[in-house]
Amino acid sequence: MNTPMSDVTHFILVRHGQTGWNKQERFRGWVDIDLDETGLRQAEAVAHRVTQWKVDAVYSSSLKRAVSTAQAIARQFNLSVVTLDGITDMNFGDWQGLAIEEVKDRYPEQFDLWLNSPHRLKIPGGETLDEVRERAVAVIDELGARHVGETIAVVAHRVVCKVLLLSFLGLDNSHFWQIAQDTTAVNAFEIYKGKVTVTLINDTCHLKGL
Repeated sequence: MNTPMSDVTHFILVRHGQTGWNKQERFRGWVDIDLDETGLRQAEAVAHRVTQWKVDAVYSSSLKRAVSTAQAIARQFNLSVVTLDGITDMNFGDWQGLAIEEVKDRYPEQFDLWLNSPHRLKIPGGETLDEVRERAVAVIDELGARHVGETIAVVAHRVVCKVLLLSFLGLDNSHFWQIAQDTTAVNAFEIYKGKVTVTLINDTCHLKGL
């Protein structure tokens, strides 16, 4: 039996564009840094890509790098961006602002967990993947109920996108590194009566030529 389109909520889930700290491979977390020049170009490219859908609403993490990406998308549809704290980046606590090599040197055992068993890691002063997943899934559930029959764009962060996709695929957070999320990656899924179907993961074809 075909699913009635009027009962489906369609989601376009986008990771934000590049920042200077992405290039430097620093843990960003809740530090509020904006897109760099490359990131701004990526945001415009993904915004053009998203026009293949008819978007009814645009939501974003409250951090600037996500908001700037979301604003580029929203302009394509004459919409405003609504920010939601529940899809903000993972709080990396004491690691925020540190380069990967600094974390590896200062927190060797915890960094090994991050690489090999990220679901078991509790960063000092920060969050666990389970905590991020719980709040992010709650946001998606709420938006799915609010926008039945509509298509919405949601701009978030690498960790948020990865744990959401794992949730939708029925996988626990031990599979964290098996989901790729490049800057301005496009993912798509739909919700029908509480059931999620993933239709696209980590699509970056819009970045060719940048």
